[in-house]
Amino acid sequence: MGAVKRAVTNAEADTEAIAAEFALQLQPGDVVHVSGEVGAGKTTFVRGACRQLGVKGPVTSPSYTISNRYEATSAQIAHLDCQRLEAQIDQEGGLLDDALGPQTITFIEWPQSSAEAVGLLALVAPSFTVEISHRGPQHRELTISNRLPAL
Repeated sequence: MGAVKRAVTNAEADTEAIAAEFALQLQPGDVVHVSGEVGAGKTTFVRGACRQLGVKGPVTSPSYTISNRYEATSAQIAHLDCQRLEAQIDQEGGLLDDALGPQTITFIEWPQSSAEAVGLLALVAPSFTVEISHRGPQHRELTISNRLPAL
């Protein structure tokens, strides 16, 4: 991995602010894996990044819809839930076709959850990984890593 940033937050607003700062470096084609246990703040992080990127409407968890799409100022944004993605891949071929592309910034929650989905996602290495963990009722630790450029 390349550069690593660690931070501890005390509220959702703190998580969103760190995500907004992080989003300044995102470009179309980037893939961001966002990991953490239930309730850690994965969608809160994505919401903060999306606001910085110009998304005006609601940014919600893709847990039930599998995939949310947002219009941002300079790119399309795809927000996927890999935890339930494997079943959808079996039912809907091509589900990832428009989620992983050169004009799209893709956020993937639960990237480690499904062997089949992860196998498909392995074809596109993440540009960044974000790991969020509980450090108390209101405290979260965020670790943001970017991959090293290919030699």
